[in-house]
Amino acid sequence: MKYTSASLHSQLPSLLVDPAELENLMTPLLAIYPDIVDSNIKVTLGVLNGKTDRWQPHLKTAKLSNTMKQFCQHGVKQFKCATTLEMLIACQAGAKEVLLSYPSMGTRARRVREIATMYPQVRISATIEDAEQVKQWKGSSVALYIDINPGMNRTGIDQKRIADIVALATSIRREGIEFMGLHYYDGHNRQPDLEERKAAAYPGYEQLLRIAESVRETKIQVDMLITSGTPALPCAASFPGFRDGSILHRVSSGTVVYGDLLSASQLPEEWGYRFGALVIASVISHPTPGLITCDAGHKAVSSDAGLPNCTVLGHPELEPQRPSEEHLPIRVPEGVPVPGIGEILYLVPKHICPTVNNFDLALLVRNRKIIEIARVSARGRESQRLAVLPKR
Repeated sequence: MKYTSASLHSQLPSLLVDPAELENLMTPLLAIYPDIVDSNIKVTLGVLNGKTDRWQPHLKTAKLSNTMKQFCQHGVKQFKCATTLEMLIACQAGAKEVLLSYPSMGTRARRVREIATMYPQVRISATIEDAEQVKQWKGSSVALYIDINPGMNRTGIDQKRIADIVALATSIRREGIEFMGLHYYDGHNRQPDLEERKAAAYPGYEQLLRIAESVRETKIQVDMLITSGTPALPCAASFPGFRDGSILHRVSSGTVVYGDLLSASQLPEEWGYRFGALVIASVISHPTPGLITCDAGHKAVSSDAGLPNCTVLGHPELEPQRPSEEHLPIRVPEGVPVPGIGEILYLVPKHICPTVNNFDLALLVRNRKIIEIARVSARGRESQRLAVLPKR
């Protein structure tokens, strides 16, 4: 797929960094633009009619404490995460609610309980899909969601097993644990045509509401329904059944905070999202006519979403090829000026989330100036030893 949209590449002038700012820095570099992050947060809240409680962004994208604090400044203080490190950094950044939407058993579960004890002012929750998982949360302040498998077949209890889901909710209440609601990540709904995507997503949302109603018929309160990453955001935002207010519905879109090529192709252009994070690379070689190489291989720009893994912003004519670990070859078509060795290129990743996770540090850029070099504080996983907690 080639990314040649004029509106996409027209974003480059506002993202350039003063060359003097880069003179003493080694590429590749991760650049994040806080003003654009603010704008993307506002766009998402606009899609949700300004309701801050309808967005529980996944922190797999944000990763920086700085960005988490920006969410909080806009009134978005509830988050979703996949690692205990993301949970810990969110609590430190001012979160009021954090859900670990990842199967937790043994040491991971004990660590979640420990973090909940460390931050009693934060509502900590986890997902479960089996009665055996319930027991490890007994006696803790950790609340639980039931993880529903919408057909993505990654985690969760099959959405057709309504009776089993009701029984699981009953077992949570029987153990004296707070039951929050249902978690339903429909990440497989990413059809290129938005109307086709909605047609695929809506029946699942209707099934989710049927599940919630079945649980409520047993006199168990369902406070929350959490669905939808970035591809399904337009589907969940427009689904009529999530608007009646009887159960609070939240989307968990995370990629939108920085944007990438995938999200640019999945979300309506008129919504006004912009690229809030880029990789800055240097041309390091002219190995053969019509080919240049820059220093941003797949250890800088993730290739998990397929090839090409990025586009050169402002240069739609340049064609990134298959990267190796530290090298990204780029084909230069005949008749196109060849970027010189040492020239700076601005790369928009196809998938920003694992790309951010590749970097220890990020440049925070405003008005072409680097205002801060910030740690990507939720990168990777916790390395500290788990404090001793009583096993249950």
